[in-house]
Amino acid sequence: MGNFGKVAVLMGGRSAEREISLKSGAMVLAALKRSGVDAHAFDPREQRLDELAAGKFERAFVALHGRFGEDGTVQGALEYLGIPYTGSGVMASALAMDKWRTKLLWQAAGMPTPAYELLTPRTDYLRVVDRLGLPVMVKPASEGSSIGMTKAASVEALGEAYELAARYDKAVIAEAFIEGVELTAGILDDEPLPLIRLETPRTFYDYQAKYVADDTRYICPCGLPDAEEQRMRQVALAAFELLGCCGWGRVDLMLDRAGDPYLLEVNTVPGMTDHSLVPMAARARGVSFEDLCVRILESAHVG
Repeated sequence: MGNFGKVAVLMGGRSAEREISLKSGAMVLAALKRSGVDAHAFDPREQRLDELAAGKFERAFVALHGRFGEDGTVQGALEYLGIPYTGSGVMASALAMDKWRTKLLWQAAGMPTPAYELLTPRTDYLRVVDRLGLPVMVKPASEGSSIGMTKAASVEALGEAYELAARYDKAVIAEAFIEGVELTAGILDDEPLPLIRLETPRTFYDYQAKYVADDTRYICPCGLPDAEEQRMRQVALAAFELLGCCGWGRVDLMLDRAGDPYLLEVNTVPGMTDHSLVPMAARARGVSFEDLCVRILESAHVG
């Protein structure tokens, strides 16, 4: 695997998702080394980005989650340095990180996504509930891993949920809750992987359910008829491509009781931990974790 040259696995960083990023990066680093890649850990919180050029790194595997890593920031720096990197480019990364602007684009293209309201300190919560109903999902517009996210079941809880989300982002959205099946579609080499159905006894698929709990169920095959699963995969791929995303990623969506899909968000640098979904979906396709990491690295680009 010497054809990749010296590879930096970017992990950690400065976002609220630092700890998850360190776990993802460590697993990617170990997998690449097992595959014979000359891979090295690189934490932008501890090291200056210009050290990538000084260290003669030839590629970068971006395993940074959240701000300063998944939002186009580090992608722009890597382009300036001329170092090929994994995942989506600057524009797509910035758009996908912003759930509000993602929804605006999907709505403009006629793609299905839950109704929502932007929340501010002056928001009339009664009006929000009148339009969206209860419960509602309240989330920071630009955080991942369900950080700062709450399922609010009352007007009072809506206000408390806003206060929590606002600690993480100035832009906060309240989204109509879709009752039904939660699905996720991994994307690899610009093709959708088998869908995974998520089930948790918790109020929703929150941080604990994603990274800590042992009672979260990941069901793959997801149980949908083949034709229906193919339709959901294509909806997810279209949502991914509309934002300009490329290479690999993950699209989260809900399927309501009537069988209609609702797009939730796109993750341009999904988790790569032992609880993570893209590796699970890749395994269902017969792709090992090592091969997954190598294939993602193969897709590294500039611009």
